[in-house]
Order: sequence, then structure tokens, then C-alpha cells
Amino acid sequence: MNTLKKISAVIFDCDGVMFDSRQANINFYNHLLERFRLPPMTADKVDFVHMHTADESVRYLFEGTPFVEETQSYRMEMDYWPFINDMIIEPGLKVLLGGLASRFGLAIATNRSNTIGDVLDFFGLAEFFDIVVSSLDVEKPKPHPEAVFKILDFFQIRPAQSLYVGDSQVDYETAKAAGVHFVSYRNEELETPWKIEHLLEIRDILGVSAQ
Repeated sequence: MNTLKKISAVIFDCDGVMFDSRQANINFYNHLLERFRLPPMTADKVDFVHMHTADESVRYLFEGTPFVEETQSYRMEMDYWPFINDMIIEPGLKVLLGGLASRFGLAIATNRSNTIGDVLDFFGLAEFFDIVVSSLDVEKPKPHPEAVFKILDFFQIRPAQSLYVGDSQVDYETAKAAGVHFVSYRNEELETPWKIEHLLEIRDILGVSAQ
């Protein structure tokens, strides 16, 4: 595996990288649809919501209905905690973060919105990250590189000094637009020399030993 040198910060996507949140997303958006007596998501819609912001997902799912704005207001006020219980933390994540925290800046760039704080608190992960950028913190969410640029500015580093870990085409396009190194997590179709099946492999890419 190719080893990267002179990396100062590691940036993580949330859904699909830090967590298996597919079932949580399915349950959450189907809950919104059920509230307005609409049918549950089809497979293609599940794929869409897994990669896009909640705002974009609601507009996509409720297109052509009179419920878009009402649903947007409802999702911002509802209790998300029941759906956090459906999320599964990825194996090795806490061990990885614990080993990297003293050597690298750690960040999250996610298209999640108001739920990311509760998710990190629930799983005891907030303490590991120096900065978390959600879709609410930017004017243009991923795949626009604004979130990554905010993180680079925070650490005062160049793109070549950071590594972004993602699992989707949206993540790949974000990293490419920002000019940062990209690690593909469990997705062989993305064009990058760094493809992993387990998060602890990131240590090998960074050339750091296990503690």
C-alpha cells in the first residue's frame, strides 16, 4: 500500500465511513413519508438520501407534493435519538481515532445537518475531533469543496497536507475539487490509489504504527 507523508490532518465523512447508517436513514426518511401517508422509499431513493443532505433529500422525496416545507420544519424539530439507535459504529473507529488524535488534526466533513452533534455525543466521539463541518455550516454542501476548505483554513494547511476518507462518489468529487488526498472506504469503483476495507488500514497509509 502506498504511504503518504507530510499529512497534518485526516478528514472523515460520517455516513458509510464512521457508521453504517443505511438502516437509520431508511427508518428516518420512511418515518417522514409515513407521517404524510406517502409510500416508503424505493431502492434508488435510499441510495440518494444516503449521499445527500437532509434538505436535498426531503425536496427529492416530496417533490410534487404540498408537504415539502412542512416536512423540513418537522425534521428540524423532531427527536432524532430513536434513529441513532439504528446506527452501527464502524469496527476499529475508536481505536483509530485514539491513535491518530495526538499526531494529526481530526475533522468531519458531512452532509448531515442538525443531527451530527447528537450522533457524536451518543457514541462518545465528539472529543476526538477538532472541527466538524455539517451542511448547516456551509452555503454549498458536498460535492462542493467548501466544507473541506473550511477545515483546511481551520488547520491552516495546504490541500496536499490532508487526507479525506469517504465511501461515495459525492465524497470522491469533494476531495478532487478540494485537491486533497482521498481514501476510498469499501468502494472499489472510486478512482484513487488508496482503497481500504477496514478503517485501521488508514494507519498504514499514514505510515504510523499501532499504539
